[in-house]
Amino acid sequence: MTDTSTQIENPAHIAGKRSRAAVQAKDKEAWLALFADDAIVEDPVGPSGFDPDGKGHRGLDAIAKFWDMSIGKADKLEFDFRDSFRNGDSEANIGAIITTMGGYQITTEGVFTYRVNAEGKIVALRGFWEPERAAATARKV
Repeated sequence: MTDTSTQIENPAHIAGKRSRAAVQAKDKEAWLALFADDAIVEDPVGPSGFDPDGKGHRGLDAIAKFWDMSIGKADKLEFDFRDSFRNGDSEANIGAIITTMGGYQITTEGVFTYRVNAEGKIVALRGFWEPERAAATARKV
């Protein structure tokens, strides 16, 4: 049997690749353009320093603020996704995001999901990871 999961480009996979490319290019406007007006970003899902109430960042203004306090502060972000599961309007990726900032590097292991609407715009970006576990990986570079 041939594994076609990596050969089929579904809309969530395309949006996820574009999202990661915009993040790596540090292109905030290109990243924001990928989202539906009422989209939500939960990264991580649940309470964190980025989202003390754990309700997520809903709408483009809130998502832009999330960029400013997280992605925008990083010197470099790399994605090391080891596996991906796609079906319908959604994709889940297992792996790590490696963040370099202020002379330190943090590896955030987790599950990172994208869900899109009929137009291929991201309606939900969710990162399932543990802030304390990620912080424990901090090392000087």
